[in-house]
Amino acid sequence: MIHIDQTTEILLYAFFICWIIQMFYYLFVYSRFLRYKNKNENTTESLPPVSVVICAKNEAENLKKYLPLILEQDYPDFEVIVVDDCSTDETNDILNNFKEKYPQLKSTFLKEQEKFSHGKKLALTIGIKAAKNEWLVLTDADCYPVTNQWLKSIATHYNEHTSIVLGYGGYEIKKGFLNKLIRYESAIIALQYFSYALCGVPYMGVGRNLSYRSSLFFNNKGFASHAKLDSGDDDLFVNETATRTNVDIEPFFKAHTRSAPSEKFSKWIDQKKRYFTTFKKYKRLHKLLLGLEIFSRVFFYFLFILLLIFKINFTVVLSLFLFRTIVQMIIYKKTFKLFNERKIFLISFIFDIIFPFINLSIYLSNRIRPQKRWR
Repeated sequence: MIHIDQTTEILLYAFFICWIIQMFYYLFVYSRFLRYKNKNENTTESLPPVSVVICAKNEAENLKKYLPLILEQDYPDFEVIVVDDCSTDETNDILNNFKEKYPQLKSTFLKEQEKFSHGKKLALTIGIKAAKNEWLVLTDADCYPVTNQWLKSIATHYNEHTSIVLGYGGYEIKKGFLNKLIRYESAIIALQYFSYALCGVPYMGVGRNLSYRSSLFFNNKGFASHAKLDSGDDDLFVNETATRTNVDIEPFFKAHTRSAPSEKFSKWIDQKKRYFTTFKKYKRLHKLLLGLEIFSRVFFYFLFILLLIFKINFTVVLSLFLFRTIVQMIIYKKTFKLFNERKIFLISFIFDIIFPFINLSIYLSNRIRPQKRWR
């Protein structure tokens, strides 16, 4: 039987280990992103031509609103390719109307096959094959750039050493708890993948704002290794092809994109379920680093509460907790400001506690009843 003194010592050591792990992430990983400055100075003359590729499935209304914001980018040489993926709405008519005004717009389409069903990856592959330029910029039909400098900002990172540029794809600011939850998650995920990339361990990007070379795509045989998964056209592709030297980031406001967030909790849950189908295929190092942060955070909070209840080394425990929280909130505040994510800072502490449990419940649910859907 373990004596109370031994139990106390074990709990304190476990709490301190979790605190050390958490501080490592905040002080040595995430803080690196906040010190990042864009040192690229490409002039307009040196900007290469780019191809913007967008997949659209019954996105007529979104194309009508957002496509002009892409077609009217301040960029010297670019084309926009929209893949109409079996749409049954007015997508084709809208594209034809836009072509009369914008000569840089091209489109292709896929027809529904009775004996063959496909997902977004096939549509995206068709669009990439139709692109004439080496550099691709990917976004979704329900996304829009917040400025007309989007392409220029991304292209400043194009050089002989870079094959992938990661951008920030946020969500529109609206009222409600769910909106704050979604925007908090997108900001923290971006903080993570930007930070890891700067540490030489790039592991993902988001298809709402992602750029890479077409040669990288074809040399990797596209999405062949995970073609059977509905998801993964963005994060798994980056996970497979990114190295410590071929990735750059563009996190600043001029290069942001926004999209309409889910307005129903069930729809957001479905989106997260699709993410978990790809996470299991991440490289071991990436799963280890991401999992270690989550588990150390959960046990940090759990042990803190346990130590307070039994009044064990109250002053020391509380001091460590407050120090970690202050460092975390400083990093979060700067991150939200950089991403222009308003009205989520005050509630971010609550989200930080509950998110691991939300993810765990979704992960378990996904294993019991996985869902598939074109996205």
